[in-house]
Amino acid sequence: MEQRWRELAEVKRELAERDWFPATSGNLAIKTASEPLTFYVTASGKDKRKESSEDFLLVDGSGQPAEETALKPSAETQLHIEVYTRTNAGCSLHVHTVDNNVISELYAHEGQITFTGQEIIKAFGLWDEDASFTIPIIPNHADIPELASVFGQHVHGDAGAVLIRNHGITVWGRNAFEAKKYLEACEFLFSYHLKLKQFSALSIN
Repeated sequence: MEQRWRELAEVKRELAERDWFPATSGNLAIKTASEPLTFYVTASGKDKRKESSEDFLLVDGSGQPAEETALKPSAETQLHIEVYTRTNAGCSLHVHTVDNNVISELYAHEGQITFTGQEIIKAFGLWDEDASFTIPIIPNHADIPELASVFGQHVHGDAGAVLIRNHGITVWGRNAFEAKKYLEACEFLFSYHLKLKQFSALSIN
């Protein structure tokens, strides 16, 4: 349990250094047991750029605190439950960045975005020269159970990613290292794609 806390704290520290938690947004989770399901999740309303003994709380398979605490779990804890009940993933991360929000808005009508021919796609375990990686984009339902239900329809395999329109990205992996690698690769692809579109528009004009 203590090891899992340290792993999640390290991920939070690295993502905070990238400024990926604006206005207390985002949430992180790491599984501590499968039967019955328990996992650490970020406490609601905390400034994730700061570190304290109240950064995370242990919750059960229904998202309720598994220990005595005054802390409240993240409002999006149900997304992490979808990941842990549908896969063997051990860590899931959700962040709001400008780039992933812009991408989700630009391609919402297509319901997905596909990247091809980028070297960093190898981070997803895709080694073919013409490999492509597709990230689904789902509507941002205000009702969290509805959002979790739609989100869950796109949770396949022990590692993956889903964009929520104007509500960030959720990625998951078999462990904290893999989940962070997926997140970094996704954000790289988003940033590259937007810069390429910008420079292409300038060259046309």
